[in-house]
Amino acid sequence: MYMKRSLALIVTLASGLTLNAAAQTTPAPAAEVSPAKIAVIQFQLAVLQTNEGQRNFADLQKKFGPKREHLQALNNEIGELTKQLQVQGDKLSDEQRASRVRTLEDKKKQLQRDAEDGENDFKTESQESFNGLASKVGDLLINYAQQQGYTLVLDVSQEQNPVLFANPSTNITKAVIDAYNVKSGVPAPPAQPASAPAPKPAAK
Repeated sequence: MYMKRSLALIVTLASGLTLNAAAQTTPAPAAEVSPAKIAVIQFQLAVLQTNEGQRNFADLQKKFGPKREHLQALNNEIGELTKQLQVQGDKLSDEQRASRVRTLEDKKKQLQRDAEDGENDFKTESQESFNGLASKVGDLLINYAQQQGYTLVLDVSQEQNPVLFANPSTNITKAVIDAYNVKSGVPAPPAQPASAPAPKPAAK
C-alpha cells in the first residue's frame, strides 16, 4: 500500500513538472500586426498645383515678362534685318553688305546670349522656389500620412518608379493639395482666360 501511494505521488509530481515545463517552453502568442496601409502621391504635381505654387509660378512669369519681351523684340529685329539684306543685298556695295552682315551676326549672338542667360536665371529661380515650397509640402505630407494611418507613401512623379499599378483610391495627391491650401491660407489664383491655340508650323 505504501509503495502504491508513493508511486502515485511520484506520477502526480512528474505530471505537474511536465505541465510546468510545457507551460514555460510554450512561446507567447505573437502580437497582432496591423495590415500595411499604402498610398501613392504625385509629389511634384502636388507642390506645383497648390495655390502657393501657382502663385509663385505666376509671379516668376510676371518677373521675367520684360526679359521675354526684350528677346521677342530682338528676334523681330533680326528678322527684319535679314529680310532687308535679302531684298536689298544686290543693291548694296560690298562694304555696306559686309557692315549689315556683321550687324546681323552681332544681333544673333546677342539674342543667343540673352536667351541663355534668361533661361538659366528662370530655371535657377524656379528651382529655388520649388525646393522651398516642396520642403513645406513634404512636412505636411508626413503629418497627413501619420494622421491617416499610412505606413508607406510612394512618390509616382517620376517616369521611372517601382509602382506598376495603384488603385486610384490610394492616390492622396489632391487630398494633400487641399490640406496644404487650408494650412497656407493662400487663396486660389483667379481663373485664366483660355489662350488661343498655338499656330501650327507650315507644311514643307
